Amino acid sequence: MMFVGLQRENPNDLPSQMIGRPAPTLTTTPLAGHAMLTQDDLQKSEVKIVNFWASWCAPCRVEHPNIQALADMGIAIYGINYKDKAEQANQFLNSLGNPYAKIGADAGRTGLDWGLYGVPETFVIGPDGRVLYRHAGPVTTRVMNDTILPLLAN
Repeated sequence: MMFVGLQRENPNDLPSQMIGRPAPTLTTTPLAGHAMLTQDDLQKSEVKIVNFWASWCAPCRVEHPNIQALADMGIAIYGINYKDKAEQANQFLNSLGNPYAKIGADAGRTGLDWGLYGVPETFVIGPDGRVLYRHAGPVTTRVMNDTILPLLAN
């Protein structure tokens, strides 16, 4: 019985110290062949999405159609390729499509700064550059429709 208080209704609903805070500084490098994600991109006065992903991540493949659907709606989606090899990351994008307006490659420092639990992980950033929402795990159709899209409408 003492463990009941430790259980979460949704295991992907992990706490984030980032909510309400400015998006952390990016320490990413370019991913060859793609426009580089910069700190200025996160400061644009629009709601945007930052999605941490990797080619070796099976759940990243599962969520990819939903990330693409958001991009197809005209939403700015910025990708951070996490602990990956450039060749494999590019094969992933060539195979599944590239939903990202810009991409940065992260060897681990940005993930640490953002409090990343793993990939995929997605953040909604407000027009003021503050983190509005964080989702650990693949973005499902339900998460997209019930949580992310309403945040983007505000």
